[in-house]
Amino acid sequence: MQQKRNIQIIEWEDLDKRKFYSLGVFMTMTTRATVYPFTLIRTRLQVQKGKSLYNGTFDAFCKIVKGEGVRGLYRGFMVNTFTLISGQAYITTYELVRKYVSCYSSNNTVKSLVAGGAASLVAQSITVPIDVVSQQLMVQGQGCQLTRFKLKPKMAMATSKHRVSFGQTRDIVVQIFHTDGFRGFYRGYVASLLTYIPNSAVWWPFYHFYGEQLSRLAPADCPHLLLQAVAGPMAAATASTLTNPMDVVRARVQVEGRSSVLETFKQLLAEEGVWGLTKGLSARIISSTPTSVMIVIGYETLKRLSLRPELVESRHW
Repeated sequence: MQQKRNIQIIEWEDLDKRKFYSLGVFMTMTTRATVYPFTLIRTRLQVQKGKSLYNGTFDAFCKIVKGEGVRGLYRGFMVNTFTLISGQAYITTYELVRKYVSCYSSNNTVKSLVAGGAASLVAQSITVPIDVVSQQLMVQGQGCQLTRFKLKPKMAMATSKHRVSFGQTRDIVVQIFHTDGFRGFYRGYVASLLTYIPNSAVWWPFYHFYGEQLSRLAPADCPHLLLQAVAGPMAAATASTLTNPMDVVRARVQVEGRSSVLETFKQLLAEEGVWGLTKGLSARIISSTPTSVMIVIGYETLKRLSLRPELVESRHW
């Protein structure tokens, strides 16, 4: 009975890689499109001074829709789609490192912790330049400017009319390069690593931990996928709460052009106190909940659909 209730983990060697990658792109794109508005809201909340523009997640949502339309929630989305590359790099690194660590340890927590951290390191090296540009686009167009870089008048006019223009992206890229050089695209890289490596390293162990605890409490006939779909958001909420202070610092470093993570942290505490470290937390948890559900259901389903044909009959869900 206990063996039946354990959640089975599909490892890298069990997968048909062609199916895995082709279906993975679709899953990643769908997930990002769904949660992107809350990512934008979280960024705006984190970089504003005090409550100068928004009073919270719901207030920000209403003001953005009213002032910029629904498309305002998707500022910078087109350039952000390039993170599909980092998404595939993350998945591949996670599975390969997990396989490598299994040669030295059979402990699932250890494998998840190391693989999650390594995957985030690789992914962030690809993602940071994309994030720097997309975040500059995210904070354009609403009242006071929260960024060093502003769109040219024609670009701003196109924005106010809700027209998607790659000229906006090009304009921001040119300004960043002219002001900061190539290093400007990696501004906040250290802060991103300090945010996302712990977040990823913590998420996977908690995901498996919550999954195991739920499997013990749930009826024997409860679908494994349902347990995993519940464990995902629980792990995301835990990881988001633990790493949110560093995420606030990361956003300010990248958007405001700061160079020191420590000085940004000190200034945030001095100006807004400890509560400043919780900025955007609710938006982050709200966005991470559907993200985690979709990732878990999508990723676990993806792995099951990508099982090598000869292994399909040997797995029971």
